[in-house]
Amino acid sequence: MMRKLGKLWLWIVYAFLFLPIFVVIAYSFNAAKYTSAWKGFTLKWYSQLFGNAALIDAVVNTLSVAALAASLATLLGVLAALCLKRTEFPGRQLLHASLYVLTVSPEMVMGISLLIFFISVKLPLGFVSMLIAHTTLGLPFVALTVLARLAEFDEHLVEAARDLGATEAQAFRYVILPVIMPAVVAGWLLAFTLSMDDVLISFFVAGPTFEVLPLRIYSMVRLGVKPDINALSAIMFCVTIALVVLAFCLSRPRKSLRKQG
Repeated sequence: MMRKLGKLWLWIVYAFLFLPIFVVIAYSFNAAKYTSAWKGFTLKWYSQLFGNAALIDAVVNTLSVAALAASLATLLGVLAALCLKRTEFPGRQLLHASLYVLTVSPEMVMGISLLIFFISVKLPLGFVSMLIAHTTLGLPFVALTVLARLAEFDEHLVEAARDLGATEAQAFRYVILPVIMPAVVAGWLLAFTLSMDDVLISFFVAGPTFEVLPLRIYSMVRLGVKPDINALSAIMFCVTIALVVLAFCLSRPRKSLRKQG
């Protein structure tokens, strides 16, 4: 009985979380100009969406920042994970703990602190400030994802490679990198998704001349929720879900091999 009630409660929670999103997706196909009533099925809002030049520019800016920020966050995150896992140095535990602090820190605090930093160093707000901010946002997630993969890594494999004459670079390329590559790709996808969906940090560091898609959507919603906004939200939701599922599949720990004999 308790098990059935638990399953029922789980479905209620899922419905509470996802039902509003499915309503938005459904109304993106509504022929009515306003979402107060259903007037029939149509795809015109999607065609109207792709004909919006300002929106296309925002999409290009968003994808550019997200791709570059995810790449930088992945590079720095992998280096941080390798240092934390394979080296001993003063403050190592503090650095490790700080990664978790960054993942749970409110984005508003991060946005304000980065804005103050950019103003203090007299860095103009725009593409570069967005790139730095989103790299900072994604870096701890990449590092923790790679660290989780390295936790399963057998260091004796590196020692065996070194005994066979491999250099440190060759051991990394042929032994360590193939093992952590799924986590590296998953970390990149997570950083890309976080950058593409971010609103709060972007609001503080984007500046008046550089517009990204989340801020564009926010400005559109302030004038009222229209069907083209529903269509854009549906596309972003589908893209985000696809990236998250791909990242989850790549970051799953490998099944241990069964012992023979």
